[in-house]
Amino acid sequence: MKIQFWSIGKAHEKYVTMGIEDFTKRINNYFPCEWKIIPPLKNAASLSVDQLKKQEGKSILDSLQSDDVLVLLDEKGKMLDSPQLAQLIQQYANQSSKKLIFLIGGAFGVDESVFHKATFVWSLSKLVFPHMLVRLILSEQVYRACTILKGEKYHHV
Repeated sequence: MKIQFWSIGKAHEKYVTMGIEDFTKRINNYFPCEWKIIPPLKNAASLSVDQLKKQEGKSILDSLQSDDVLVLLDEKGKMLDSPQLAQLIQQYANQSSKKLIFLIGGAFGVDESVFHKATFVWSLSKLVFPHMLVRLILSEQVYRACTILKGEKYHHV
């Protein structure tokens, strides 16, 4: 199974790049892993929030393959602890999923069409974080989940 992190927005900011790259490299010891940064729409300022979300949603859905597993990060999702995230990843690996995609939506969230396509909607916290920190937290938590699955000492209970 391959893991991909998709995020709508600009490239990684310098203040988080080293951490994201480090955790992504570590995840690659367990699953092939990569980032896909979906650039913001060029005409975003001239669109309403609904139009923006629809166009971003179309771009996301056009990029998905029919057998991709989509985990959407959204504040309305279900909160998981780290062992539960590990179980979720293991569940998709056991189902012989080819690609597990974690999606960080745009500044205003995602269109309903993307919600309906998501296999699972996950909330990191009741707090709202900047996208760059979500990228770092996401990569660290997926790495932590991988170490839990292998029984390694990174995660302390």
